[in-house]
Amino acid sequence: MKRLLNLLFWSVIAAAFIGPGTITTAARAGSDFGFALAWALLFSTLACFVLQEASARITVVTGKELGEAIRSRFSQSRHVRWVPALLATGVILGCAAYEAGNLVGGVAGMRLVVDVPPALLILSCVGLAGLLLAFGNTRWIARILGALVAVMGVAFVVTAVRLAPDIGALFSGLLMPSIPVGSTLLVLALVGTTVVPYNLFLGSALARENDLGEMRWGLALAVGGGGLISLGVLVVGTALGGGLEFGRLAEVLASELGGGAAFSLAVGLFAAGFTSAITAPLAAAITARTLLGEGWSEESSRYRAVWFGVLLAGAFFGMTGIRPIAVILLAQAFNGLILPLIAVFLWITMNDRKLLGNDGVNTLFQNLVLGVVVLTCVVLGLRGLWAAVDKSLRMLGL
Repeated sequence: MKRLLNLLFWSVIAAAFIGPGTITTAARAGSDFGFALAWALLFSTLACFVLQEASARITVVTGKELGEAIRSRFSQSRHVRWVPALLATGVILGCAAYEAGNLVGGVAGMRLVVDVPPALLILSCVGLAGLLLAFGNTRWIARILGALVAVMGVAFVVTAVRLAPDIGALFSGLLMPSIPVGSTLLVLALVGTTVVPYNLFLGSALARENDLGEMRWGLALAVGGGGLISLGVLVVGTALGGGLEFGRLAEVLASELGGGAAFSLAVGLFAAGFTSAITAPLAAAITARTLLGEGWSEESSRYRAVWFGVLLAGAFFGMTGIRPIAVILLAQAFNGLILPLIAVFLWITMNDRKLLGNDGVNTLFQNLVLGVVVLTCVVLGLRGLWAAVDKSLRMLGL
């Protein structure tokens, strides 16, 4: 029972990275390229575990969360004291910018089975999410999200199994990396939607009161389960055979497997959107609390203002249909800086014997693996930064 509760607790990490963006990206990968990009999902899952384990290990060994460790390191020099505030701003903006997509994605799943105005469904999701954030503590919220992730996993994995995919082709796609023509951006997107900055702060906060064994076991199963769900989404996407539209996908599944498969798709989409709609505000508040210092307890008005602001921004943009382009561009630019900065910081910190002791620092193998992941994060970060700059220039007509 203890291990089951621990798994549900850590499943909040899967809930955070499997949102509408991941569902859309994985389904499009399957729809447009079959199983050819399955290896990118495998790599992104491994990269996610490596970074999450490093950030959580800091907390387990030192008692400091990732944000606190960053604040402690950068506050020692007056020239870089602004770094924690920059990181907090970027993460909060990123969570706010994409919260509307989380809510709209969850509602899209519900509307596959019920004919209710989207605005009413968004308000219902916002109200329920707000109640959980206002009256639940982190551990209870994590377990509720873990249960929803289990529902999402069953929905997508069962549907994928019922499609009876070609196992040989699937394993070939997993173990033989290839980048078909026109798939480069999609490969980067598959990794980028799984390895996200705010998840590192969230995972570090969850690691309190865990030992290394419990943390690694729970994290491995949760992240591995999240990767399996994403792979299930990719398999489901192959049913379309080109192009992606969830309404049409539901029709295809219903015609091939019966109405139960379409209902499972709807449940999975809703769970993906709703869980991310809770984790984004929660992660934003936790990030602000750990990076900005005193006066940021979970009961403080500042902490509550952050998660409420992110939730409110998502509700506004989701109901009005207005795309917060300027905020999204700014968030992309910040994330383009934040992801490689945090990845490099983690790499340096995981070799700090004064902080972690001889037993806590990386082994040679861990350093090699983390080095590959850090390099990938730098590439993704620079790509995100360039995308934001390029879009801004185009909007200005330059």
